[in-house]
Amino acid sequence: MPLAHGIGGVRDLPVPESFFFSAAAIVLVVSFVALGALWRRPQLERRAGGRPLPSALERVLRSAAVRVVLGAASVGLLVLTLWSAFWGTVVPIENFAPTFVYVIFWLGLPLLSVLFGDVWRVLSPWRAIADATVWVLERGGREARPLLEYPARLGRYPAAVALLAFVALELAHPRPADPLVLGIATALYTYWALAGMAVYGREPWTKGGEGFAAAFGLLARGAPFAESGGRLVVRWPLTGLGGAERVPGTLAVVAVLLGSTSFDGFSRTTAWQDLVGEVRERLVDASSGRVDLTLAVVNLAGLLAFCAAVALAFLAAVGTARRLVRAPRPLAPEFVLSLVPIAFAYTVAHYFSLFVIQGQFAIPLASDPLGRGWNLLGTAGYEPNLSAVSPETVWYVQVGGLVVGHVAGLAVAHDRAVALFPRREDALRSQYPMLALMVLFTVGGLWLLSRG
Repeated sequence: MPLAHGIGGVRDLPVPESFFFSAAAIVLVVSFVALGALWRRPQLERRAGGRPLPSALERVLRSAAVRVVLGAASVGLLVLTLWSAFWGTVVPIENFAPTFVYVIFWLGLPLLSVLFGDVWRVLSPWRAIADATVWVLERGGREARPLLEYPARLGRYPAAVALLAFVALELAHPRPADPLVLGIATALYTYWALAGMAVYGREPWTKGGEGFAAAFGLLARGAPFAESGGRLVVRWPLTGLGGAERVPGTLAVVAVLLGSTSFDGFSRTTAWQDLVGEVRERLVDASSGRVDLTLAVVNLAGLLAFCAAVALAFLAAVGTARRLVRAPRPLAPEFVLSLVPIAFAYTVAHYFSLFVIQGQFAIPLASDPLGRGWNLLGTAGYEPNLSAVSPETVWYVQVGGLVVGHVAGLAVAHDRAVALFPRREDALRSQYPMLALMVLFTVGGLWLLSRG
C-alpha cells in the first residue's frame, strides 16, 4: 500500500544493533528473576474489580445522549468512508478512506482501548446501527429476537476469520489502498457485522464474530478503566488480564494480531523482497491479473505462516510448561492473555512512525475527503510535518515498546502461575518456557524492525 509504514532505516546509532538485542534479552531475564523473588502471590485477578468511578461521572458516561452522539458520529464516519471510497478520487493519498481505515481507525482504536477500556462498544458504527434498529422495532411494538442461538463452541473463531480477512486485505492484496477495493471490503464487512447481529443477536456476535470488537476487547482487558459488577471502575493496568480465558478462538485472534504485524515487518526485509522479485521475474510474460493473483497468494501464504508460527510457538511453550510441572490439564487457556500486552507492543513498535507521520494527513483530508479541492473545515491547507520524529527516535520507541510489552506479558504469565501452582518451585518452573518465548518474540521483533 502507498501509505508509508516508516520513515527510513536507522542510521548512526551510538552502539551496534546487537547491543539492543542483548540488552532486551537481559532485561527480560532480570525481570523474570525479580518476579520470582518478589511476586509470590497472585495480584491481578483479585484487583480486577477496581474502584467505582464517581456516580455523577458514571451517569454522564452512561447517558443516552452520549451514546447517541458517539453512535451517530461513528455511523457518520462509516458513511463518509464509503462515500469517499466509491465516489472520491482514485488517488489513495488524496482520498479520505485509506488514511482513515488503515491509520486513524486500525492504529488509533488499539491505543484508545488500552488507555480507556472497551470504547469500541460505544464507537462501533455497526453496533450503533443494530441498537438503533432494535430501538425502532421496540418502539413499534415488535420484539427484536435473534434467529439462532450462537454456538458456544465457535467462541471467537469467526472473529479471528474476520480479522484475518482484514489484515489479508492490508498485507496480501496487490492494491489494498485502492479506494474502490477498500470501499467494497468495508461494505462486505458491514454486511458481515450486521447480518451476524441479526442472526445471532448483538451481544453474542459482537463478542464472537465481529473481528474488531474481539481484538479491541482483548486489548481493553489491560486498561485502567473497565466495567465490573455493573459499574464503571478504575483499576490498576493489566489487572483485567488476570485469570484464565477459556473462550475458544482467543489464541487465534491474538495470533492474527501478532502474526500479521510480524509478517508486515518481514515483508519489508531483503529476503522477502528478493522472493517477490523472483516471482515477478518468472511471470514477466504473464498478464497483470495473473501477476497480481500470484503475488497475493504468496503474500497470503506468508501471512498465514506467521500467524501459525505465533500460535505454534505459544502452544509449544505451554506444552513444555505442562510437562515440566505435570499439570493435569492444558495450560493454553491459563496463559493466553499474557500475549495481549505483546500484541499491543508489536503494534506500537511497528506502526509508531506511520501513525505519527501519516496520521497528520487526516487533517487536510477531513476538509477534502473526496479529493475535489474542497475546504469544508478550513484545514485543507495544512502541511504535515514529515520530520516530526527522527529514525533514531522511532528506533528507541520501538525498542522500549517491545521490552515493556514483553515484561508486562511476563508479569501476567507469572501472576497466573503463582495462582495455579501452590508450590513456588512449580510456579517458577512453569515460567521457564514462557521466558524463552518472550525472549524469542522480543529479539525476533527487534530483528524484523532493524531489517525493515
